[in-house]
Amino acid sequence: MSFQTQKSSVRDFLVLDVSPELKEQLQINSEKCIQCKLCQKECAFLRKYGKPKDIADTYNPDDKVHQGMPFECSLCQICAAVCPVHVNPAHMFLEMRRNTVRSGNGEYPEHGVIIGYEKRGTSKLYSYYAIPEGCDTVFFPGCTLPGTRPERVKKLFEYMRKAIPAIGIVLDCCTKPSHDLGRNEYFQAMFSEIRDNLVSKGIQRVIVACPNCYKIFMKYGGRFSVQTAYTVISNNEIPETKNVNGTVTIHDPCAVRFDEDIHLSVRDILQKKGLTIEEMSHSGKKTLCCGEGGSVGFISPELSKNWGRLIKQESNGRRIITYCAGCANFLNSVTPASHIIDLLFDPEATMSGTVKVAKPPFTYLNRIKLKKYFMHLIKTPITREKTFRKRK
Repeated sequence: MSFQTQKSSVRDFLVLDVSPELKEQLQINSEKCIQCKLCQKECAFLRKYGKPKDIADTYNPDDKVHQGMPFECSLCQICAAVCPVHVNPAHMFLEMRRNTVRSGNGEYPEHGVIIGYEKRGTSKLYSYYAIPEGCDTVFFPGCTLPGTRPERVKKLFEYMRKAIPAIGIVLDCCTKPSHDLGRNEYFQAMFSEIRDNLVSKGIQRVIVACPNCYKIFMKYGGRFSVQTAYTVISNNEIPETKNVNGTVTIHDPCAVRFDEDIHLSVRDILQKKGLTIEEMSHSGKKTLCCGEGGSVGFISPELSKNWGRLIKQESNGRRIITYCAGCANFLNSVTPASHIIDLLFDPEATMSGTVKVAKPPFTYLNRIKLKKYFMHLIKTPITREKTFRKRK
């Protein structure tokens, strides 16, 4: 399918019944895209639907195909990474998603699984805030790591607690799934509630374990200083576990595609553990999506699986080390892949492929147990279970 059948050389974007933000993105892609096809070379979605200029020039917000089309884009931004004129079509596709949701046409039953997952993460049952006296820094491990690797999350927190004795813990969901699904009003309400609560408690720095949380806090966190746990580890002594030998490759999550300092920190950690790194053709700024990005797999499984096949081919049998729990879980279904905290706290089992990683439904039980662990570990008068809920 291609949108080129309705192509026009001049488009009056002002007449479209869409948001100002989408009008701006349509105009940028229409005027600046030079149709060089470099983004199409990298992206099966763009090969399916056309060059960014063609899509912008023919977009019709009232057409059902056009309404659904942006939900097949992984929002990974490899198009921006390779664009010679610095256009970022992913911004246009996100605004298209938001426009579809605003128009009342963005309710896809297929997204029920990820929306339900997010809803549980923001509920009273799973959320917990513990802010010790004198605390200005909190650790935000995200949703997936606490469920799949609870013991390693405990060890990671203890590691940081030695360097930052008054560090707090926040078990919550940043609601990036809603952000990426175009549910902007819901996302803004839910995330701003997290942000404003932390600000009211005097928090100045947020240390995250999830690249997606990093992206959200960096863009919407306001005054917070935001770091990944991997940058903190790289700048200090790494955890005292055995070094290992071997060769690995690295998958950089697309959420931090343009954050070179994080890429370098991860590579520094792996080298300190004694490993040799052989880079894939696509890494760093030009990394590929693991296949989970933008929740595309719920709508277009074939486009989603295409990314995993490409990464498997480039990894060429080498164990992949990544620093996104979602990427690790998704890629490990097609080729050997592990999370960096597996390597840090259980290095030998990680390299042998025997490290234990929980799967649903045990992940949910693990999150509840981890919450109870922190409730007993951190004795502080400032605690909180989240009760705020924005209506759809």
